[in-house]
Amino acid sequence: MSLKDRLNNNVNKKNAVNSQQIQLGTFVGDMPLSEEFSDLKEKLHTLLIDKVNTTPNWSEYSDVEQKNLIKQFIEFQISTNFRSVPLNKIEHDRLIREIIQEAKGFGPLDPLLSDPSISDILVNGAKNVYVEKNGKLYKTSITFKDNNHLKNIIERIVSKVGRRIDEKSPMVDARLPDGSRVNAIIPPLAIDGPSLSIRRFRADSGTMDSLLKWGSVSTEIAKVLEAAVAARLNIIISGGTGAGKTTLLNSLSAKIPNGERIITIEDSAELCLQQEHIVRLETRPPNIEGEGQVTARDLVINSLRMRPDRIIIGECRGAETLDMLQAMNTGHDGSLTTLHANSPRDALSRLETMVMFSGIDLPDRNIKSQIASAINIVIQASRLSDGTRKVTKVSEIVGMEGDVITMQDIFVWEQTGVGVNTVMGMHSSTGIRPKFLDKITAKGIEINPQIFDKNYRHTYLTKSGNVNHKPSTPVPAEQTKAESARQEVVRKGATLNVDLLKRLKR
Repeated sequence: MSLKDRLNNNVNKKNAVNSQQIQLGTFVGDMPLSEEFSDLKEKLHTLLIDKVNTTPNWSEYSDVEQKNLIKQFIEFQISTNFRSVPLNKIEHDRLIREIIQEAKGFGPLDPLLSDPSISDILVNGAKNVYVEKNGKLYKTSITFKDNNHLKNIIERIVSKVGRRIDEKSPMVDARLPDGSRVNAIIPPLAIDGPSLSIRRFRADSGTMDSLLKWGSVSTEIAKVLEAAVAARLNIIISGGTGAGKTTLLNSLSAKIPNGERIITIEDSAELCLQQEHIVRLETRPPNIEGEGQVTARDLVINSLRMRPDRIIIGECRGAETLDMLQAMNTGHDGSLTTLHANSPRDALSRLETMVMFSGIDLPDRNIKSQIASAINIVIQASRLSDGTRKVTKVSEIVGMEGDVITMQDIFVWEQTGVGVNTVMGMHSSTGIRPKFLDKITAKGIEINPQIFDKNYRHTYLTKSGNVNHKPSTPVPAEQTKAESARQEVVRKGATLNVDLLKRLKR
């Protein structure tokens, strides 16, 4: 076999391996380090630490100046003390890059953090690093030297925001400088070594235009939700983990007028509001003595004394729910929050449960009455099987029928089929004209009432422009009223059945 044939065979084998890796869902990064390369990197890193510790006024240099000094130091060491180690141009550049990442960044995570298409970084011990791209998980070839190396990176991340992680406090929530949310847990709670989860947010995820381009909402739903925010309706965004709740909250908050004072309350600050008049509050965990904890409920109570126009809670998950509902019922209209639930009805059940966390013994009917009077709209966000995020329901809370909170769906997502790695479907109107439409109109905001008709065809905005689906013939007003009356009868009948079952149980 000639040299050319052997070279071609090697190329074909390499392409076959890469193709197999892609088919197996493997995200290919840099090739693993050789033992000689790792030893050289460790020696240079140790020398660099000694050099930094003996350099006067090191902290006074800017970040760029420090990186240039590190690069000059490493190049000097390679050309003098380590001349006997053979390095090609690629290895030489990679060595400098990775040492700078270890000294100034987050080590092996830096290449992943610089990739805008990656939405999640999941580290399961030193040798297993996964990423999520376009809603799908891929395993990377990136590794840490050992679990101590990974733990050092975690400590560097949490120390930048005043948090700590050790055996006495082995789990922590933190954030990166770019706003990415970080959760870390270490032994003894993590059996197989430290675990790190980073939830990243796309740079263009703070606008409704982005949601429209991704097909998460139709243009009609976007107009109604934007009008609801401007009209100061109280909105809850419900959904599972990774469903896009925070992205949707950021997009809706962008429609809050600049003249309003906004207070945000979060466990780990991740909201990116675009207004100027904002006060951002963040909870604080207890210190090593178990003291000094500041909960979300404490911040909600304190925010009421700060003259807020709107209160935005990043996520409701505890006793702060009662104070949030009371604030919504006492003049702080236009508040926004998120919570974990699988449907709008489940979201109301979770609210009832979380109100009980406050320790105040309230009758069930009183709790439901507060929820019904405080909340106007529940938006359900879901992640579909193909990884895309959609607003699957927009529901309105109508009021109380007996001991049951009544709701009605205004918009829904209807799945029509499954293609090649794609879920097909579209948003549609249920035919019910919402009661909050009167509040929107009272604020001087015009909404075309025909978009609530059952036969109306929703339109979507894509990267190539606005794709207009011509709406069907508008449904006559008499037919719409008849449909609404029929659904009202059905809803009341369901409520009567529930009351009858309760009486039979007694």
